[in-house]
Amino acid sequence: MSLLVTIIVGFIVGLIARAIMPGNQSMGFIMTTLLGIVGSLVASYGGAALGWYPPGSSAGWIASVVGAVLLLFVWELLTKKKG
Repeated sequence: MSLLVTIIVGFIVGLIARAIMPGNQSMGFIMTTLLGIVGSLVASYGGAALGWYPPGSSAGWIASVVGAVLLLFVWELLTKKKG
């Protein structure tokens, strides 16, 4: 059940991040879900490294969305076509 909840939360966080980020992100369902899950992990580990969260705790919704937006920004920089 925990994996299913993680996937659902990741999808919601990914959708929110894509809605916040300006521009057109052409991502499918799986990439949006992975964006949200990895964004949440980035927020959790980054927050723990900065001392914002105790080790082993998860980030909240806002921090997860911020992490996903940062990831989306980096993704767009890496995949941007020059032309």
